[in-house]
Amino acid sequence: MNNFNKKNAIIFTHNLLAENFAKTAHGLLRGTERFNIVAVVDLIHHGNDAGIIFQNTPIGIPVYKSINDFLQHNDIAIDYCIVGVAFPGGQLPIDCREQLLSAMKNNMSIISGLHQLLSDDDEFLSFSKKYNVKLIDIRKPRPTSELNFWSGKIFEINTPIIAVLGTDCAVGKRTMARLLRDECTSQGISSELIYTGQTGWMQGYPFGFILDATPNDFVSGEIERSILECVASKNPDIIFLEGQSSLRNPSGPCGSEFILSANAKNIVLVHPIKRKYFVDLEEHGCKIPNIIDEINLISMYGGSVIGIGVNEEDVFDNDFKLFKRELSKNYNFPIVKPLTEGVEEIINNIKIQILSNGNDI
Repeated sequence: MNNFNKKNAIIFTHNLLAENFAKTAHGLLRGTERFNIVAVVDLIHHGNDAGIIFQNTPIGIPVYKSINDFLQHNDIAIDYCIVGVAFPGGQLPIDCREQLLSAMKNNMSIISGLHQLLSDDDEFLSFSKKYNVKLIDIRKPRPTSELNFWSGKIFEINTPIIAVLGTDCAVGKRTMARLLRDECTSQGISSELIYTGQTGWMQGYPFGFILDATPNDFVSGEIERSILECVASKNPDIIFLEGQSSLRNPSGPCGSEFILSANAKNIVLVHPIKRKYFVDLEEHGCKIPNIIDEINLISMYGGSVIGIGVNEEDVFDNDFKLFKRELSKNYNFPIVKPLTEGVEEIINNIKIQILSNGNDI
């Protein structure tokens, strides 16, 4: 990770801290090397510890009902206010503007991962100039002159690349990748994480790009570029590649690029065992595929699943034990609850199956 001079930040989640829409906030609250997260602003959940709201575990970060509420109770200088919610359609709701403008009045720059670019908004632009603060739109597309086409150089590297994919959106792919990287560190294995979404940038990973702010023609090339730069700079023992969406989510299928363009032959798959339909697609009858069908589909792309992480939303011990028992009848890879059990079993399997074949660990 980069050695940042961490700046103080608060996270704005409107009233959605407990929801999947706030997965950017959840990721930052679990850890970031780029910012020092001081507080969360959420109208509904104020007065609580943020960790209690989204993971039932305190983390020592308080929730306030507004920017002014935070300022009235603290004299800490805050550098950034981060929009921690992926609002539907990527648009900032009207009733959120007041809080962000209030932050700007109080010398906070705004960091947003929304598709709606705040730097194109006349009112926000005016405030940024008046109060001498920045509008940082993480999803602002880079000029095509700065982007790369796929070259095939990915086949010239020997570093094992493991893609962390999921069977749906918002299942914990980035969190799983971070846990895998952290477990590698604890075992003395050098590893890097390639981010492909805005939260990964906010967490401070040095290599990656924002996939859904990149024209499709350049996605494969940017995946390749990120990996090649990582290998050239760090030469890690292993690379974890953050996946996006899922192979068969009809609202935005994604995943084949990570297997094919990144030459990621090994996959850690995250699966929500209690979720029947793709997120927000129940009204269309769009069901999440059977896990065995998904494993078979990955194999048709030339990938091999080497571990399963279970999304623990609404999952009881008996649910997990039944799922693990049934799947283990056909497969011998580790199946874990990453947030409560950790991912040591998966890393141990990676050491046996991948790193022992040529990498001296």
